[in-house]
Amino acid sequence: MSEHSEQLLAEVAALPALPGVYRYFDAEGGVLYVGKARNLKKRVASYFQKNHGGTRIGHMISKIVRMETTVVRSEAEALLLENNLIKALSPRYNILFRDDKSYPYLKLVSHAFPRMAYYRGAVDRKHSYFGPYPSAWAVKESIQLLQKVFRLRTCEDTVFANRTRPCLLYQIKRCSGPCVNLVAPEDYKHDVANAEAFLRGDTQTVLRTLEARMLQHSDKLEFEQAAELRNQMAALSTVLHQQSVETTGSDKDVDILVAVVQGGRACVNLAMVRGGRHLGDRAYFPTHIEDASVVQDFDKMADADTDVAPAQPVETQVLEAFIAQHYLQVPVPPALITSQAVGRELIEALSEQTGVRINAVHNPREQRRLWLEMAQKNASLQLARLLAEEGSQQARTRALADALQLDPDNLDALRIECFDISHTAGEATQASCVVFHHHKMQNSEYRRFNIEGITPGDDYAAMRQVLLRRYAKLAEAGRDPPDASPPGEASPDAAVPPEASAETASPTEGAKEARSTLRLPDLVLVDGGKGQVSMAREVFAELGLDLAVIVGVEKGEGRKVGLEELVFADGREKIWLGKDSAALMLVAQIRDEAHRFAITGMRARRAKVRVGGSKLEEIPGIGAKKRARLLQRFGGIRGVAAAGVDDIATVEGISRELAEEIYRALR
Repeated sequence: MSEHSEQLLAEVAALPALPGVYRYFDAEGGVLYVGKARNLKKRVASYFQKNHGGTRIGHMISKIVRMETTVVRSEAEALLLENNLIKALSPRYNILFRDDKSYPYLKLVSHAFPRMAYYRGAVDRKHSYFGPYPSAWAVKESIQLLQKVFRLRTCEDTVFANRTRPCLLYQIKRCSGPCVNLVAPEDYKHDVANAEAFLRGDTQTVLRTLEARMLQHSDKLEFEQAAELRNQMAALSTVLHQQSVETTGSDKDVDILVAVVQGGRACVNLAMVRGGRHLGDRAYFPTHIEDASVVQDFDKMADADTDVAPAQPVETQVLEAFIAQHYLQVPVPPALITSQAVGRELIEALSEQTGVRINAVHNPREQRRLWLEMAQKNASLQLARLLAEEGSQQARTRALADALQLDPDNLDALRIECFDISHTAGEATQASCVVFHHHKMQNSEYRRFNIEGITPGDDYAAMRQVLLRRYAKLAEAGRDPPDASPPGEASPDAAVPPEASAETASPTEGAKEARSTLRLPDLVLVDGGKGQVSMAREVFAELGLDLAVIVGVEKGEGRKVGLEELVFADGREKIWLGKDSAALMLVAQIRDEAHRFAITGMRARRAKVRVGGSKLEEIPGIGAKKRARLLQRFGGIRGVAAAGVDDIATVEGISRELAEEIYRALR
C-alpha cells in the first residue's frame, strides 16, 4: 500500500458499495485495465489490501497512479459500459478483440418491385434486412439462390426506371422482368413474400404456398402459370437438397462459438445459422491473453472472497470476453452454442441489455453437436495457420537482421520504414512511408506525403523532400517524429487506405504504438538504386543521422523479381541475398507494400485533380445525400458538369437556385 499515493488510497476507501466500472491508469496516462463490479468498494479495495510481490498482478498494480470509476444502475449497464471502454481505450490487461468491419446483410429495398442488394452498414426500418452474414460471399450466394428460385430483381432503381427491354438476367431466368411489365405486380409480391419466408427459414410454408397457388391455376386451366410455379417449387427443392447443413426443429437463428488457446495465442471461431441455413464462419484472434487472464482470475477471487482464485480456463475467459464485446454492436440470436460453459450472469446481463431472451448451451446434442464439432475443427485449423504464419514471419525478420548485421535490443521491436515515389508523368506526385515492426506491417502508422514545389517527374527531389519532412524533427529533437503529422502530410486517418482498414489495429492502439517509438528506425528502405540512396545519404548527412540505416532496393537484371540487390549508403558493397532468401522475401514484401500504398494514393489524388471531385463538396447547400443523388443521377462528376440547369433541377432535393449555383461552380 505504501507505493501508492495517499490520495489514491483515500479515493479507494471512499468508493460506494454499488455496481459500476473502474479504470486504472499509469504515470503516462495509459489505461492499464478496465473492469466491472457488482460492488465497487469491495472489488477495487481488494487490489490495494496486500503486497502482491513480483507476480503479474503485482506488476500491474505497482503501475497504478490514478483511477476513474463510474457508478451504474445494474450489471447489464456495467457490462455495456465496460466493453465500450475496452473497445475505445485498448487497456493493456484486458483481452482485446479488434473491431472488424461491420457484418454484411441481404437487403430488400422498399419499392413497388423490391430489389435484393448486398448491404453493409447501419440498418433502418425503411427496408427489410436479413442476416447478419459472416462474409460477403455468404450474402452473394444467398442472392444467387433467390435469383434462381424467386427471380427477384437486383438492378439499381435508376436502371430499372429506364429499361425498355429485359436484360440478360431475364433471358437466363434469373429475373422475372418487372422493369418491362413481364410479371404481374401481384405475382411479384408473392415472390417477395416467399423469398422473405425462405430467408426466415419457413421453407415448408413456402412450398405449401406455392403448391396451393399451382393447384389454383391448374383448376382454372391456367397451365402456363401452373407450370411456372411447378418449376419454382422444383428449384426450391433442389436448393434445399443441396444445402450442406440442414436444420431441424426450431433452430433457425443460432451462433456457434468455439475458443481454442495454444502457443500463447487464441482463436474464437464464430459460425452462424440464419433462417435455418448454415452461413459459414469467421475467426477472431484476441490479444493480451496471458496478462489479462491473470487479472481476471484475481477479479474472480475478489468476488469469491477467498485467497484461492476459481479455476476458470483461459478458453472460458476468452469466450466470455468475445461474447461481451462482440454483441455490443451485432444483433444476438436467441440461441448460443458454446465450447465452454459461460457465466450465467453474463448471459442474463446480455439478455437484459439487448431485450432478447438468450439460451446458451455448451454440451449440445444431435445437429447442434455436429455444428459445434465442425466449428471446433475450423478454430483449430485457423489457429494452426496463424501460428505457422507468425513463425514464418519471425523467421524472415531474423533472417534479415542476420543478413544486414542488425543487432536490435529486441527482435520484436525491429522497426523498418520504407519510402516510395509515385506519379503519372510528373502529375500528382505522392510519396509513401510504410512501417514494419513486431513482425508485421503496421497499417495505422502509414503516411502519405503530397510532393509539391519540384520539377515534375524529378524522383530524386521528391525523395529528398519526403525524407526531410519525415526526419527533420527527429534530428532536431533527438527522437522520432511526433504523433502529429508535419504540415502538408496526410492525416493518420487519411493515411490508412480503405481496403486496409480491416487489417489494422484500432486507432487508439495504433496511436499508443506510435507514441511509444522514440528512436530512429533500425532500417530505412528506399525503393531505388544508387541515385535514390545517394539522395537519402545527403539528407541524412545534412540532418546528422546515422547513414548505416539507409538501404536501397535496386531492381536486378530485366527487373525480374528475386534478382533485387541491396545498396548501402555507408559505402558497403551492394549484396544479393538470393531469390529464395527469407530476408529478401521480407524486403520485397515491405517494398511492394510501399509501392501499393503510394500508387493508390497517387491515383486518388490524380482523379480528384482531373475531375474536380472536391468542387461539388465545396458548394454551399450540397451535403452527402444531395451529392450522392447527383453523382448517381448523372453517372459521376463529369456528368454533373455536362448537365444543364434544367436537368440538375430534376434531382430530388435540388432547387432551381441551387441547380444554377451548381452549374456555375462546375463551369
